[in-house]
Amino acid sequence: MGEQKFGVEHHACKVIAQAVTEVYALGVQLAIVVGGGNIFRGNQAEAFGFARTPADHIGMLATTINGLVLQQTLASLGVNSRVMSALNTDSIVEPFHWGHALHELQKGTILIFVGGTGNPYFTTDSAAALRASEIQADILLKGTKVDGVFSADPKKDPKAKKYDHLTYSEVLAKQLNVMDATAIALCRENQIPICVFNLFEKGAMLKAICGQRKGTLVTGG
Repeated sequence: MGEQKFGVEHHACKVIAQAVTEVYALGVQLAIVVGGGNIFRGNQAEAFGFARTPADHIGMLATTINGLVLQQTLASLGVNSRVMSALNTDSIVEPFHWGHALHELQKGTILIFVGGTGNPYFTTDSAAALRASEIQADILLKGTKVDGVFSADPKKDPKAKKYDHLTYSEVLAKQLNVMDATAIALCRENQIPICVFNLFEKGAMLKAICGQRKGTLVTGG
């Protein structure tokens, strides 16, 4: 969204693509799960009086739009990527296939996963944890607009405490707004660390990959 209230902003897309490119240049295998909140959010569905299932379908289609935008932005920077969808949109995006995904990662292709899990009632966070588990990711990076996990919204509460490190159990017990409970539980089960960082801070993704973290790390202990 960038500075816009909704939609796709060219500058924001380029900032994200450049951050991805910096990490890719290190030879890191990258798979990206994109959301769709800049196009459609759950609270809109409630306001419109939509049923949950079709509302989630709209959200999953929104992630497909964002995934294609990211792919084309990366292409404009000379970086190859492929979009794989959990939804059946064969004429636009290839379907997600576990074996094909692993093969492409080994070839050095950046993968962009869209369509969530392909099912309603699951968030993009859950999709990220699921795909991270399937490809046996070393770490799951959660890009946000703030520099880590806080006890409250730092933009509304100046006394909000920032956590440098948390355990999965602490996140669940404190009901912190990191990722939904399903995603946290899945990462805990598969021992995948989660690093929450400011996506729009220059060099933050690169630092997160290199262990020079300013954000929050969530682990088993």
